Amino acid sequence: MPVANPQTAYYASIGPLLKVFDVDVEGAQLHERDAIKLPADIQYAWPHPARPYLCVVSSNGGPGIPGDKHFANAFAIDAATGVLRPHGEPAALPSRPIHASLDRSGTYLLTAYNHPSGLTVHRLKSDGTIGAPITQRPDLDTGIYAHQILATPSNRCVILVTRGNNSTPQKPEDPGAIKTFTFDNGALKNLASIAPGKGFGFGPRHLDFHPSKPWAFVSIERQNKLYVYELSEASGLASEPLFVKETLSNPKTTASQGAGPIHVHPNGKFVYLTNRTSPARDGAREASAGGEDNLVVYAIDQNTGEPKPTQHIDGRGVQLRTFGIDASCRLLIVASIMPMLRSDGTSVPAGITVFRIATDGTLAFARKYDVEVGAFRQFWSGMVALP
Repeated sequence: MPVANPQTAYYASIGPLLKVFDVDVEGAQLHERDAIKLPADIQYAWPHPARPYLCVVSSNGGPGIPGDKHFANAFAIDAATGVLRPHGEPAALPSRPIHASLDRSGTYLLTAYNHPSGLTVHRLKSDGTIGAPITQRPDLDTGIYAHQILATPSNRCVILVTRGNNSTPQKPEDPGAIKTFTFDNGALKNLASIAPGKGFGFGPRHLDFHPSKPWAFVSIERQNKLYVYELSEASGLASEPLFVKETLSNPKTTASQGAGPIHVHPNGKFVYLTNRTSPARDGAREASAGGEDNLVVYAIDQNTGEPKPTQHIDGRGVQLRTFGIDASCRLLIVASIMPMLRSDGTSVPAGITVFRIATDGTLAFARKYDVEVGAFRQFWSGMVALP
């Protein structure tokens, strides 16, 4: 449960720059405090579960660009301000990292790579710096286009969410799947592949866990769905979902869409995810006409795990890639990655949008900060509770 008056730092990246903000919960405001530059464009970050460290992965690659310089960095977090300072030397990574997390013990850095689809596990040293990678079995099934890697609440299993890819005029659909592995002293072993319809018509992006019940909530990017799975000791997740829900307010839209990140409220009563309009042209900063760029709020039935949509609210930006909830659970802050043109010719700047969270889980718009990203992207943002 959240503590009475916690303090939270908010972090948001622009290319290789990682900005640090103070969070004024009462005023629903952000105040920029500091910034630090990484060796390449920031892809993702994850705080240590018990110690004041933040692990950040970066790359000079990006969507459609493989790049040739990829790193994992550890930073020490100032407990009073959230300001970061380098902690140890960066670790070289094999390809562009798309997601990273720490296991539940804070002993291992788990990193997912989208192309080629894969993963690595680095041991953290006793001082919190990043150590050497752990050699894995050569037969690990890492699917197609990994997009997220997480340890389950028991820490006995690691889940790799692999999105697959839609068909194009040049190639057929790549199937998606949720790959599960046993996890023992940093070593992984194939456990199961969760892939309804052999993964065709199934494109999962991210998942999150209920804090006390055996449920995983999965954002299905390519089909604009929310799946709910029961956790399983035998296979990580059950083979079939408990529930399948729509994410769009208008599921019949012809706009190019994708479901985005997903987070369960710390009290376990609500789950949030974003809908994102896809670019109208590959690589262009122009939004698909008539799409939805919003946040969806679901109330979770505490007996069954069924999520019931209660709200769709405009995110005030296009491509809502990351969001976080502050430690007091009174604010949700979402970041859009870049400016986009809408079909009516209006330009929507990249930005950071602040919402208040009501006791029933619904959101109320508080303010938006426009962000000038230039040629870069605001690719990752997140909240970290300070001690």
